[in-house]
Amino acid sequence: MEIKKDGVVSALLAPIALPKMFRAKQTFPRETIPPEKIPQVVEAQIAQPLFSEKIKPGMSIAITAGSRGIANVSIITKAVVDAVKRRGANPFIVPAMGSHGGATAEGQLEVLASYNITPETMGCPIRSSMEVVELGISDTGLPVYMDKNAYESDGVILSCRLKPHNAFRGKVESGPCKMMAVGLGKQKGAERVHSEGMGKIGANILSIAQVMLAKGPILFAIPCIENAYDETCRIEAIDAKDILTREPELLKFAFDNMPSLLVGEGDVLIVDETGKNYSGTGVDPNITGTFSTEFAHGGVNVQRTCFLDLSEESHGNSLGVGLANAITKRFFDKIDLEMMYPNCITSTVLASARIPCIVYSDKEAIQLCVRTCNGIDQKNVRIIRIPNSLHIGSIMLSEAYYADVLAGKYPGLEAVSQPEYMEFDAEGTLLTPIVEG
Repeated sequence: MEIKKDGVVSALLAPIALPKMFRAKQTFPRETIPPEKIPQVVEAQIAQPLFSEKIKPGMSIAITAGSRGIANVSIITKAVVDAVKRRGANPFIVPAMGSHGGATAEGQLEVLASYNITPETMGCPIRSSMEVVELGISDTGLPVYMDKNAYESDGVILSCRLKPHNAFRGKVESGPCKMMAVGLGKQKGAERVHSEGMGKIGANILSIAQVMLAKGPILFAIPCIENAYDETCRIEAIDAKDILTREPELLKFAFDNMPSLLVGEGDVLIVDETGKNYSGTGVDPNITGTFSTEFAHGGVNVQRTCFLDLSEESHGNSLGVGLANAITKRFFDKIDLEMMYPNCITSTVLASARIPCIVYSDKEAIQLCVRTCNGIDQKNVRIIRIPNSLHIGSIMLSEAYYADVLAGKYPGLEAVSQPEYMEFDAEGTLLTPIVEG
């Protein structure tokens, strides 16, 4: 497909003037575990008798590792591995990421390697396979599958992140239960969990997790939770028998620590970069408001959203691209359908993989969004710009917000520069950084 420079589309968009923008700082609660202290925290959690007594010398222990861009994920995973070794057991890592990584064992190894999780860095084997065993039938009528390597181990430790999901609401969302039902279910299990749609996935995850806890060798979970700055703020071990009661409590804590775009609404949202390392759907719709289903809501309220680039860590998996109204040629050229389509086929949510309007440059993507907004004052357009959906402490806002920010209308939001026009090069690539210097 040819995306023309200086064609008809460029001519239609050229007259659209973009407003001055200013840099702003958002401040949120910041409970944090410094990276250098993470190994101590993990060891302290596992050292509790309830958990340490489950790890016997000589046992083969499977430790899960997922495909999300979790803060400090390699440090956390290595700390769990080391804690198991100290007790004389033999740990190995198993990719627990459903259909991610192109739904292949090799692709899942590549995903982990991109997070610096390799046999060399972790000091233990990684056993990657798409082979599963069937454990039984859930009370919602679904077959329950579990990664064969994990099932044949002497015990499984669920290392994962716990957070709100981006497409449904439920008693549990993203966390240990989903790591079991979807992650350890591999392609086959993930497909069954999603088979009845996002309206029922919450119930399906719970019912499948119950079977895994009853029939699989799950020892305990050790989820991490992140603060509004994408920093680790809590790590807590949960005994297998307590997961179904403790996870919902921790989910509330995770909701309370989520960031947001404090202005609440606007006309256009610019996302500099999306990708699997930021969210399962490229951007976290709990921030951007770009939900792929009707079963979740929240985030900023805008008419149009553009994605400017896709992260290298995504390996071409641009799932979530369909949540944008416009993308750039640069973004489009990085899309690998073989990496993306297994995800949407498995989840049955096709909207996330639809291709939006494609324009030549960053500037044209922004102009297209402004041009197609309805009922706005284009001379006073409200634009919000973020680097990605994980790091929104520093953002840019258009001049339309400036007076209100100075007047203190939005608690926690501070202007740190005066409004100036954003700079673009001759190709229309955005040059102005969100953070100066």
